[in-house]
Amino acid sequence: MSMNLRGRLLAATLCAGALGVAIPAGAETLADAIALAYQNNPTLQAQRATQRALDENYVQARTGWRPTLSFSGSWSYSEQATPVKVALATGAFDRNGDGIPDGGGRQDSALTRGGLTFNQPLWTGGRVAAAVNAANADVLAGRENLRRIEAQVLVSVIQAYSDTRRDQEALRIRQRNVEVLTRQLQESQARFDVGEVTRTDVAQSQARLSQAQALLASAVAQLAITRAGYAALVGQNPGELAPEPSLAYLLPTDPDEAYKVAEDFNPQLRAQKFTEQASRARVAGARAERMPTVGIQASVDFRNQVREEIWERDFFARGSTLGVGVNVPLFSGGLVSSRVRQSIERNNADRITIEGVRRNVLQGVTQFWSQLIAARANIASSEEQVRAAAIAAEGTRQEQQVGLRTTIDVLNAEQELRQAELNQVTSRRDEYVAAANVLATMGRLEARNLIPSQPQYDAGKNFRRLRMTWGWVPWEEPVAIVDQVATPWPSTPPSAKPVEKPIAPGLEPPPSVAAPTLR
Repeated sequence: MSMNLRGRLLAATLCAGALGVAIPAGAETLADAIALAYQNNPTLQAQRATQRALDENYVQARTGWRPTLSFSGSWSYSEQATPVKVALATGAFDRNGDGIPDGGGRQDSALTRGGLTFNQPLWTGGRVAAAVNAANADVLAGRENLRRIEAQVLVSVIQAYSDTRRDQEALRIRQRNVEVLTRQLQESQARFDVGEVTRTDVAQSQARLSQAQALLASAVAQLAITRAGYAALVGQNPGELAPEPSLAYLLPTDPDEAYKVAEDFNPQLRAQKFTEQASRARVAGARAERMPTVGIQASVDFRNQVREEIWERDFFARGSTLGVGVNVPLFSGGLVSSRVRQSIERNNADRITIEGVRRNVLQGVTQFWSQLIAARANIASSEEQVRAAAIAAEGTRQEQQVGLRTTIDVLNAEQELRQAELNQVTSRRDEYVAAANVLATMGRLEARNLIPSQPQYDAGKNFRRLRMTWGWVPWEEPVAIVDQVATPWPSTPPSAKPVEKPIAPGLEPPPSVAAPTLR
């Protein structure tokens, strides 16, 4: 853990109870928090890097249509020593080449070889076309996974923001409760001193105050925990947070619309559909293994030999070849057929999984929509509960003054009022988090809908840059067309699915966040 992060988490602990002190400007609004997390959240940044790495698979697949050029070279040295008797007997050592043995001696020589080899595929039987289509589908699925991770991060930020606000309000309620009970204890002690109440009333007030102080300490600890979670997601500690802005402009009017939008734009479901397209392309690739391949091969090689004290031009040799090669697979022992069957079953599994993911998505919409409706009902009930509890508490205190109520009645009324206030705060938090989960399941919880004023990360920018990067050759496209068309098992190139238009107006602009360019 870095020292900076340690300092932030420590500050979250130390500052949890200091709500009355001015805190340095943090993510004061939800838009600020989302913008900060969108720029620097480690989970989101790591997924973007993963997607850029996935883009390279498409480039690597296309290299099957591109030429390759390689160089090979070698150098060797040899030494030959021949005794005089052996040389005279066999004539093995003739230094000047006149056919007469010169006697024994030693001969040194060095041999240098080198060559260039060029290969250009003309037709791969659809192998490369299938691999390219599969890689393209994987890239599109990766973009949807990036959308899913983005939605998860934004839901976590919204939940952390709402939890922090809830716990800040809960701490205020607990502090107010301690203040009220402290005054109640002082009042009971004063009345006991003049004989109006018994020691039991004082003890009851003391017990309730001790309980309230323990609950206050727990509230301080809970706020420290939520502030630390907020800092881990957003990158800095929260200050005094503004109320959450409405998400109503993104929410549908009825669950039927939510189901329809989720089926069209849920990132997990769309990613699974692209995954099925990728496995379908790999079926075509497995079948293409039965087809021949055609390519051009050209090579240039040279050789130079140097012997002791001799350098002649005739020792330098050069050769070149140019030809068209055809490779026809005839028998693989059943390997290709097994791979075809395997790829078909994997495609079947991916196709069946689409329905499973669709059902899970619809279940998620139902779950979060039901939670949203229940939370809204709880808000209305808790507001009425707070109103009634406040009236009851005030009436109980006044009735105690005239002897109609006891100390325990006042303490119970105060406890019910504080619990009603806590219920109201929790209900508002639950409603907002449920709304965010509905939007995430629908596929609408995206930065472009929440903070449109901030620069948006373009997942396709890196992919477009790699399309014509180093290694591309002008004749790659004709070769690709031939390889795609001239095969009995063509694979269908995947295409990006339409995206939902951004929905205005977004959350309020975050004035305190810089706008760096997102890579």
